[in-house]
Amino acid sequence: MSANHLETLWYTRCPVPTGLGIAIQQGWLRQAFAAQGTTVESLLESDDFAIRESHFSHTLRNSVRHGGSIPAISARSRGRDTRLIGLSWADETQLILTLPDSGITSVKDLKGRRFGLPNWKSVEIDFSRAQAIRGLENALRLEALEVADVELVDQDIESHYSDGQARNVGGTVNWAGRTAGRARANNLELIALLRGEVDAIFLKGAHGAQAANQFGLVTVIDTGAHPDPLVRANNGTPRTLAVDGHLIDNHFDAAVTIAEQVLRAERWAHGQPSEVRRYLGRETNASEFWVQTAYGEEAHLNLNTDLVSTSVTALQDFTDFLHRWNFIPQTFRVTEWIDARPLQQAGERIAGWEAPARLEVVR
Repeated sequence: MSANHLETLWYTRCPVPTGLGIAIQQGWLRQAFAAQGTTVESLLESDDFAIRESHFSHTLRNSVRHGGSIPAISARSRGRDTRLIGLSWADETQLILTLPDSGITSVKDLKGRRFGLPNWKSVEIDFSRAQAIRGLENALRLEALEVADVELVDQDIESHYSDGQARNVGGTVNWAGRTAGRARANNLELIALLRGEVDAIFLKGAHGAQAANQFGLVTVIDTGAHPDPLVRANNGTPRTLAVDGHLIDNHFDAAVTIAEQVLRAERWAHGQPSEVRRYLGRETNASEFWVQTAYGEEAHLNLNTDLVSTSVTALQDFTDFLHRWNFIPQTFRVTEWIDARPLQQAGERIAGWEAPARLEVVR
């Protein structure tokens, strides 16, 4: 092996629609790197807290992360040497929810009411709180209101995002296998709403859609369905595909291989709506019904990683929001974070490549 050989590539992704998730579930990422003599390891399945924490802090060398943008933005803002090599935008439900007897029937009715917010006290970046405030602020501004017009009620959480390993179940990472305390912490604002301690909360994705139905909640607004992309822009819109600077500088071809496998997986997905629903069910730990409810009938067509201006503009707007709300220490120019070379070279590699009609999903 050469001195510059990449021994191990660490990967992580969120339980949401991503091309990297498909490439992992199908076994394509591992296969591509095995041909280069590189071991591929799941960061979230590590028994080392510091390695798992890199999912949120991006401190681990030779790692790739595809998922919600808040941790990636936070790491960059704190001076971590990372490179943004792609953005993917798959719209999802972003719900402000209330109880049927709350008297809240429109966004205007939120004025003066209690809004429940998660407050993770021991984490570097509280992405749950940030995405909830973003959804609330975007909704209120549609009615010329501000967050200051509602009463914010914190649900304090002492545990940590990285407590407990994720488990590999059926070929994918299962977050549901974490500690009972972590599971309860993820739902404190929902519990507060059901107890009548707050009047409204924010939930998103398949979990949010299922919880709304299961507990008979009323949707005040779904900002994820708004026609303006800046209103829809949040932690998952767009999602970031990022690698650390060491990987780019010392193993550039590995970054190209990552981007290539993401693009191939997405192109395959465009012709496999049923398989993609099943894949998303495993990723989100939800049924295909709630996957389709949260991500739409054309979820398979919305898996596209690129660096289009709409996504870059939205990510800049969201970065500025995070700084304005003091979630990150400083804002920065997203365009200076981007390294478009891996995605460009990956696109050239697969030009003319046709996705197979059907491949068996790794279980």
